[in-house]
Order: sequence, then structure tokens, then C-alpha cells
Amino acid sequence: KIKKALTKRIFDELKKKAEKSPDEYKNFWENFGAVVKEGLYEDFDNREKLLGIARFGSTAEDGLISLADYTGRMKKGQEAIYYISGEELEQINQSPQLDGFKAKGIEVLLLTDPVDEFWVSSVGLYEDKPLKSATRGGADLTNIESDKKKSDKKEGDKKDKKVDISPLIAAFKIALGDKVKDVRASDRLTDSPVCLVAEEGDMDIHLERMLKQHKQISEATPRILELNPNHALIRKLGKNTGDGKSPVIRDAALLLFDQAQIVEGEPLADPMAFARRMASIMQKGLS
Repeated sequence: KIKKALTKRIFDELKKKAEKSPDEYKNFWENFGAVVKEGLYEDFDNREKLLGIARFGSTAEDGLISLADYTGRMKKGQEAIYYISGEELEQINQSPQLDGFKAKGIEVLLLTDPVDEFWVSSVGLYEDKPLKSATRGGADLTNIESDKKKSDKKEGDKKDKKVDISPLIAAFKIALGDKVKDVRASDRLTDSPVCLVAEEGDMDIHLERMLKQHKQISEATPRILELNPNHALIRKLGKNTGDGKSPVIRDAALLLFDQAQIVEGEPLADPMAFARRMASIMQKGLS
């Protein structure tokens, strides 16, 4: 009885502090938030209360927000709560995987605590909305309305004039082989030429990296390489694919794959080969 009474009192006080003194609560959360989030994974009885007092970084604003804040401003047609996880807030906020979300004004939660990888999969839903990683290939943004009409119009103009990159995709698949699970056109990228995503059902990229660092797994799962059909580089490569056997196309495929790995914080398997290809491409561009 004492335990239940104390637990209830603490939750009530934390909720009150979060609502009435958000700056003070932010200080509390920065010190103890990671520990509180362990309860989301372990304490089933108090999970709803914990979800109510939990706070997260966001692409929509500086500071911390609640899940109630997030769901209250979801876009029309949005069915999921999107998040991205990583080690550094600034790094994941600049991830190319967020291009499409930012272009449409779709908010994404920024998760930087190791425990985030575990409670998210355990909780699964919040107010009947699934928690979905922005790094997965199944993040379909086509049905979500954008509040940036001008941006949408420009995107529509680009799509009308876009180059057919299916021959380039086929050439990239041959060049990359088993380094990737698949190569395909992306509807999430706006500014970046490429990005790596996890297949729906595969382990999240950041979780897999953590497990690999702690020697829980030995080999990484091949990822999907997504190409931005509206990016100037991809469009130019698409126009010059030819039969797909050009050394330039092969080097471009490997360079862009390495670039996507670097952005994800992954070490390159062969830095010397990357440097040679980079020098070769630059030399041809200057000749």
C-alpha cells in the first residue's frame, strides 16, 4: 500500500511539474529521463502514466515535447508516430532519411538514449497510433497532406520532368551486388541523392549498430539503397547510364553507397578504394 501510494504521489507531482514548470521539468528530464524510460520497457502497470510524463526531442521545435503534443498536431492522413534514433541529436536531425518528412512538415521524434530502441518496440502504440521508425523502407508519405503548397507544386513539376532511372537502378544493383538488399527510387528524399533504409521487418539501423558494437551480432543486415530521382546528380547519371557497364557508373554506385554509409556513421569497408574512386571521378570531372 505504501509503495502504491508513493508511486501515485510521485507521478502526480511529476505530471504537475511538467505542465506548470516545463523549464524545471526539462532539467529533471535531462538528468533522469533515460532512467524513467526504462520503466516504459519494464513497468507494464504504470506504462500509461510514464508515457504521459515522457518527453522527447523533435524536428518541429527546440526543447522537449510530449507524445500528446505530437499526436495533437499530426498531419491529415498521417497514421503513425514517426521517430528516428541515434547517438547525437544534431546528427540524426540532419539525416537524409528525414528529407521527405521535413519537406511535408511532418514531425519526427528524435531519440538519443540507448533504451529508446527497446521501449519503442515494447510499447508499439500510443493512442492507437503505431510508433514507426523513419529509417524503415515502409515509411509511406504519399497520403499525408503537406502544408507547404509551393513546395508540393515544385515537387510536382520535378516529377513531371523526371528522368526514368530504372536502367540506373538496374546498373547499381549489378555494381553493388550483395552489399545491398535492394536499390530503388525514393519518395522520401528531397535534398540528398541517396540514403540507406532498413527493410520493413528488419532490425532498425541504430539498434543493429549498438548490438554489433557490443558483439551481440557479428554481421550487419544488408540495407536498401534509395535513390532520389529528382536530384541533379541522379538525373544526370540516369541520362548517361548507357548499357550500365560503364566504369563511371560502377564507381558512382560504389561512391554513393559509401557516402550513404558515412552519413549513417558506419565505417567504410575499404577506405583506400573509396579514396581512389573519389580521385578518379574528380579527375574526370576536371578534364
